[in-house]
Amino acid sequence: MLQNKNAMATLAVKDIGVARKFYEGILGLKQSGTEGPSVVSYASGASELLVYESQYAGTNQATAATWVVGDELDGIVRQLRSKGVNFEHYDLPDTQREGDVHVSGSTRVAWLKDPDGNILSLVNG
Repeated sequence: MLQNKNAMATLAVKDIGVARKFYEGILGLKQSGTEGPSVVSYASGASELLVYESQYAGTNQATAATWVVGDELDGIVRQLRSKGVNFEHYDLPDTQREGDVHVSGSTRVAWLKDPDGNILSLVNG
């Protein structure tokens, strides 16, 4: 039924203005369509990211959105760190950390949070 339909990540934020500064200014996303006083959508590759104001912003304790960035992971991490982004560090079984990147076998992933505490990840593939 849904296997051929696109999905959209949806992130709750407390203040759409603060969120826009992060998603546009730090992550470099471009608005793709939906915009209103408390909502904005962004294009990200062939995907969409919807950011909206909610009183429940920041309550999710799990990864909310992931970008598959391939072999650009380390460069993107460096660029984001230069813009003031702090990366999350987790103690995970069978995983070593190389700076801000967690490594398990061939999988490399870095986690960061937006201003509301939504957990975002970057993965190599």
